[in-house]
Amino acid sequence: MADGAVLLRVASSGLGAIVALAVITWIASVARRDASLVDRMWSVFIAAGALVYGALLPGSTRASVMLAIVVIWALRLCGYITWRNWGHGEDRRYQEIRARNEPGFAWKSLYLVFALQALLAWLVSAPLLFGIAGRAPFGALDLAGAALAAFGIAFEAIGDAQMARFKADPAHRGQVMDRGLWRYTRHPNYFGECCVWWGLFLMAAATGGAWSIASPLIMTLLLLKVSGVSLLEKDIAERRPAYRDYVARTNAFVPGPPRGKQ
Repeated sequence: MADGAVLLRVASSGLGAIVALAVITWIASVARRDASLVDRMWSVFIAAGALVYGALLPGSTRASVMLAIVVIWALRLCGYITWRNWGHGEDRRYQEIRARNEPGFAWKSLYLVFALQALLAWLVSAPLLFGIAGRAPFGALDLAGAALAAFGIAFEAIGDAQMARFKADPAHRGQVMDRGLWRYTRHPNYFGECCVWWGLFLMAAATGGAWSIASPLIMTLLLLKVSGVSLLEKDIAERRPAYRDYVARTNAFVPGPPRGKQ
């Protein structure tokens, strides 16, 4: 593992790259009046930090694998969210934030949305910093972590593709998606995302970065209690009554067999 002074310098450089991207995205959001652009760029923020870590630290098998994982994850997620949101304007979550913080939301969004997201992206990137900096031989824990992260990318990608196909069929309008992976968990995309970060954490732990467990814990908390499951489901049963039955028979997060009559 690199010494503390080197890690601090590299971490600061990664933060600088993330902040620069966040500011550029904020400028675009002001021009387009769409703060939800930050959702498209969230994964790119993290990947940018990781690429800086990789550029400033000596290369290794672990570093190459971790960088490949995070770049694939980031490009897929950025591409999917961009495609999904194209032409729909600002997401209603950000419209609500905007309404609560007018007048002057254009400036306020710089710290309320973009600075916060940049800081979170930097904190979440911790396993990448410590994994890339690590000098321990690539071993079984690395393989397990890489496998879990790859599984997570595939799981969320399949879930997203299944939902996209479902929504594209006009015959499904007003119906609840309860097929494919969505039959076993109400949020396969979030479960897959969680697996990615626990997998990367295992790779960091394999080389002495166990305290970077804060990263997957933050992601799990966000996905379950903040911007993920809880936020999406807080009023969905009121807007779509059939969702109550779906909730009664389907796990919220970790996949499991459906309950009750099918």
